[in-house]
Amino acid sequence: MAKKSSNNEKSQRKLIFIRHSKAEDQIPEIPDFERSLTARGKVNSRLMAGILKSKGEDPGRIISSPAFRALETALIFCREYGISERELKLAPELYLDLSENEFLPFIRKQDDKDHTITFFGHNPLITEMAAYFAADEPGSLPKTGIYCLVFDAEKWSDVEPESGRTLYYLTLSDLS
Repeated sequence: MAKKSSNNEKSQRKLIFIRHSKAEDQIPEIPDFERSLTARGKVNSRLMAGILKSKGEDPGRIISSPAFRALETALIFCREYGISERELKLAPELYLDLSENEFLPFIRKQDDKDHTITFFGHNPLITEMAAYFAADEPGSLPKTGIYCLVFDAEKWSDVEPESGRTLYYLTLSDLS
């Protein structure tokens, strides 16, 4: 059954930024794009997905870098939420590095029916995007870190830089 949204939720947008989990070391035989998560990275992804789910957070539209370590992290979150992998959207821009002047157009072109968008990507880009949209100054997003911003905006075209309020910032160190 679909969850009904309140009028307040209809006038808000959320961006959730998640950095991929721990990946294999870079070696010449494996292209960077194809690096996989380590066993620890897979466990950490499941842990953080469970924490996000326990907060009652709906990840909304999931958009991932197509690089395997980010995609693998996103797929683990999808499984935790029971979301079909067919619903996951790939955005090469999240691997190829958007420039700061492309952040706003990238967000504003998102579908307005999606009130929450969760991005899976890499540093420094994922932290830079979060910082660009945050009203405060978030720290660097560690591996498997989750940073959520909420905006008073009815449409993605209404979102402005430095206007997002931090809703939460979750890291693996919060578990200890």
